[in-house]
Amino acid sequence: MSPIISAAELRSLVEDGGVRVLDARWKLGRDDGREQYLAGHIPGAVFVDVEGELSRHADPRDGRHPLPSDDAFAAAVRRWGVRSGVPVVVYDDAGMLASSRLWWALRRAGFVDVRVLDGGWRAWLAADGDVQTEEDPVEASDIRMEAAGDAGAIDTAGAGAWPETGVLVDVRAAERYRGETEPIDPVAGHVPGAVNLPIVQLLTEDGRFRPAADIAAAFDRVGATADIPVAAYCGSGITAAQFALAGALIDREVTVYPGSWSAWSNRPELPVATGPAPERAP
Repeated sequence: MSPIISAAELRSLVEDGGVRVLDARWKLGRDDGREQYLAGHIPGAVFVDVEGELSRHADPRDGRHPLPSDDAFAAAVRRWGVRSGVPVVVYDDAGMLASSRLWWALRRAGFVDVRVLDGGWRAWLAADGDVQTEEDPVEASDIRMEAAGDAGAIDTAGAGAWPETGVLVDVRAAERYRGETEPIDPVAGHVPGAVNLPIVQLLTEDGRFRPAADIAAAFDRVGATADIPVAAYCGSGITAAQFALAGALIDREVTVYPGSWSAWSNRPELPVATGPAPERAP
């Protein structure tokens, strides 16, 4: 099953009432996701707070968006009314970024039938999907979930050791990777040994994923081939989950470093590399 779903396919599921839709609208530096949701959302969708439910506030050494505890995430999933046997579709309005984090969090907790709306909220509107403004009451579920633990994720020590056995991919913009600029975090540069594949190279101008063949070719160019362990990081662990979704589109597993550069750069004892990625042997 593809990890993404078209607006037309989702319309059929919504009309039949056989889906739980989750709205994960969020953008860095803004806190109006819920207001956008209340202004209009997919009928029956439940709002998910990316800052409050998909991450936790912690020591800066853990990064800007560290994962919530397994118990906290399970409680949130039950609040959203997610039930066993009911497919889940998640969406946002910013290039499937926050929804990728939600998709990844659900997948690592054992959910299989969860997909991201291709093109997000804009695709829904373009497909003439119905829009709801009132917020439906949600009956909490009693679903039991797997404790994700460290499934699909690595900590800072794991990220530092990863290049010894696999490929660690930095998916930030090239200038941030090279250390030429750093608009958010305390130190510019990248994890030593990491290669660079900016996520924008995998997306079209309207924020959708490029064809699978193009994504696979981009992975191969940086050595993230199908026969080698691949991990990814970004600024704070959100875009790295989007890279994991890209990997799922081409059947390649990607481990995520949730702390990402925001965690690494807040540990002065750790080494920092700058400059372009090293040449890879053909």
